[in-house]
Amino acid sequence: MTTTAIIVAAGRGTRAGGALPKQWQPLHGRPVAAHAMERLAAHPAIAGLVLVLHPDDMKTALWPRVPASTVVAGGQTRAASVQAGLAAVPEGTTQVLIHDAARPLVSQAVIDRVLAALENHAGAAPALAVTDTLWHGADGRVTGVQDRDGLFRAQTPQGFHLEPLRAAHAQSTGDETDDVAVARAAGLDVAIVAGDETNMKITTPEDFARAERLMGNQMDIRCGNGYDVHRFGPGDHVWLCGLKVPHTRSLQGHSDADVGMHAVTDAIYGALGMGDIGQHFPPSDAQWKGAASHIFLEHAVQLAAQHGFSISNVDCTLVCEHPKVGPHQAAMKAVMGSYMGLHSDRISVKATTSERLGFTGREEGIASIATVTLVKP
Repeated sequence: MTTTAIIVAAGRGTRAGGALPKQWQPLHGRPVAAHAMERLAAHPAIAGLVLVLHPDDMKTALWPRVPASTVVAGGQTRAASVQAGLAAVPEGTTQVLIHDAARPLVSQAVIDRVLAALENHAGAAPALAVTDTLWHGADGRVTGVQDRDGLFRAQTPQGFHLEPLRAAHAQSTGDETDDVAVARAAGLDVAIVAGDETNMKITTPEDFARAERLMGNQMDIRCGNGYDVHRFGPGDHVWLCGLKVPHTRSLQGHSDADVGMHAVTDAIYGALGMGDIGQHFPPSDAQWKGAASHIFLEHAVQLAAQHGFSISNVDCTLVCEHPKVGPHQAAMKAVMGSYMGLHSDRISVKATTSERLGFTGREEGIASIATVTLVKP
């Protein structure tokens, strides 16, 4: 079986408030959808992701960079968005998991249970039994009591064998609230597996605070540091933290010699316990000659995501007499953030001199020190 996860992120989520749809609002320094995508991408049984966006979001950089993902435009209803995702799954997919982007805390155990149930059922979905007394009400008064026996609170991801679900959607009304409803209307057997209270759906402003608390209870926090040096040579600019800065000389190196980006990249590798740039991109390999350093940084960010980590914050210090970094600081933070899928307020880029001491003081080169914090919810 080959499994593809479809993350539905085309809604507007107005009840959550804020200037952005809820799935793009920050949670622990990353968009809500980023957490959901990273958890699905980290599961070893999931071969790829399809992200379904609102058409207005297709030309933005809101969504996070996650490996093995396809991005498609959704429709005006949830059913239409899921159908767009089903049409975009890679060839060879035999079963799909459909997950709400607004559920950032889905666990590997919940995913495991859904996949296990698909071995014997056409569909499977996590749910929690209703334990509270249920009332009917009108005009602020209780008008009746609902028997709670056999009632469940539905969650995602909802899993299905691909072709039966495609056929079910082809004959659906488009008004169904979720894919279980679509499947059942087509006569498909859907198993219930145990859900998880932490697999909450963010709906209101208060839910963000609850999700933050839950993530704080589950975190695996790692810290890594990176250090890099490049010497000056002939040229008229330097690359620093992804920005081309005019200067009387250039930094020399096998790649573009972006000393700041290299230090940050090595800090991520260090936090993961996965070596350094030289191990992943050997200088002896001619294909990396003159390469843009964001290639290395994006690789490190993707590795972190594959192992279930998000980047909490980055602190990068450039050690040099010249060029002056201050005028470019905001732009450097923005560029670094775009490559890391991180809000710029989570990134620090600063500079210091070495009081004319050592090789940096003699303006023979530039050094950089970086610290990165990784968090696994």
